[in-house]
Amino acid sequence: MSECNSCPSKNNCNSKDTCMIKSSPHSSVKNIIGVMSGKGGVGKSTVSAMIGKDLNKKGFKVGILDADVTGPSIPRLLGISDKKATANELGIVPVNTDSGIKVVSLNLLMEDENQPVIWRGPLIAGIVEQFWTDVIWGELDYLIIDMPPGTGDVALTVMQSIPISGIIMVSVPQDLVSMIVSKAINMVKKMNIPILGIVENMSYIKCPDCNKKIRIFESDNTLKFLKENNIELLGELPMCKDIANISEESGQILNEDINKTFKEIGDKILKLSK
Repeated sequence: MSECNSCPSKNNCNSKDTCMIKSSPHSSVKNIIGVMSGKGGVGKSTVSAMIGKDLNKKGFKVGILDADVTGPSIPRLLGISDKKATANELGIVPVNTDSGIKVVSLNLLMEDENQPVIWRGPLIAGIVEQFWTDVIWGELDYLIIDMPPGTGDVALTVMQSIPISGIIMVSVPQDLVSMIVSKAINMVKKMNIPILGIVENMSYIKCPDCNKKIRIFESDNTLKFLKENNIELLGELPMCKDIANISEESGQILNEDINKTFKEIGDKILKLSK
């Protein structure tokens, strides 16, 4: 099939003859990374945006697909909430950030981003699928998908309809060893998608006087959980205002320690996705 030429699973698909994956003939995406969380409010979208920015800084062509339709925060996190996506006879044209990251989000298609999306699951899932099939992504090295939280319809649609290369899980310490993350991990495994690793947000706070890391939750349980599930810890992020205020700073984080952590996470992703 002609659409197989732009599929990251080309020549590796288990059911090539019955593959229903379709993409725009004007898109060629090498790697697709899904960013997922067991529940909302753990910083999944922030991690998606910052991973995209780091890979872009490393010289790769990057796109971000905002699949969190009911809570689309990617435009604000990247400082493009004042822009709008357009369409032509070929499909939907994504918005470009100043650094060249291509972005598609429902908020970039709505007149007022403050209006709620009061849609049922199948309609939301259909929109997300269109973001893959109808968007003119062009040539990309990496497409980052900011997935909706949890293990519902839309997450399932993303995994079944889009040839994801690997999943990055985002969590916070108190949830990492709970069934919330376990459910999400087991869902990914049942879909036969590789889990590249976990990013632990709100992992610690730093003492402003001595610069010592203070962990509110025990790290031993986290390490045990990772070992039992054979999952790599890609990085730990602190609980601080630099991350909390990222949307107000147009996606900029001035904290060098945090930028260094995202650079290390990006380096690990490059190794794992080869």
